[in-house]
Amino acid sequence: MSLIIMCCFIKNGNNIFRGDYMEQQSNQAQKRNKSLQFQKALLTGFVGGAFWSMIGMLMYYFNFMEVSIKSFILQPWTSAAWTDGWIGNTVTIFLAGILSIGVAIIYYLLFKKHNSMWAGFVYGIGIWFVLFYLLHPLFSHIPPLSELSDKTIISSLSIFILYGTIIGYSISFDYNDNRVAVQEE
Repeated sequence: MSLIIMCCFIKNGNNIFRGDYMEQQSNQAQKRNKSLQFQKALLTGFVGGAFWSMIGMLMYYFNFMEVSIKSFILQPWTSAAWTDGWIGNTVTIFLAGILSIGVAIIYYLLFKKHNSMWAGFVYGIGIWFVLFYLLHPLFSHIPPLSELSDKTIISSLSIFILYGTIIGYSISFDYNDNRVAVQEE
């Protein structure tokens, strides 16, 4: 009799241990998935920052804006002659990508669950407001918002709206797409 009870316990115990093992495997897969999502968010931030800073430089070059992206990234810290050449442009694009990683991390932490382009739209407006209005004292060589032309305000706001929308929707879409895939498994 005790042998039968012992066999039943071992058989049920193995199922318990197997269940724990399967749960542990599932938890590890979820952690890997979250890590991959975060890495994609970082890459999205870098590529988005580099791309939209290039667009901003083109808009400055074609006189759609009075201020260049270099006015915010390089020129407050250095006034060397190389900042006006192609080296300055390249460094600015790279640094914009690096800074944009931080912007993407903030979006990932706060708004990744909002599966709508409007969250990114508002996020882009918020970034523009912070940069042009709240942080203006850091950029003393840039005219205040009231002295900028309408063309500059509309162009720069458009870039930031598109930037925020692309970054935000990419991160939110990836998060929600992975969440749906995990629920289907």
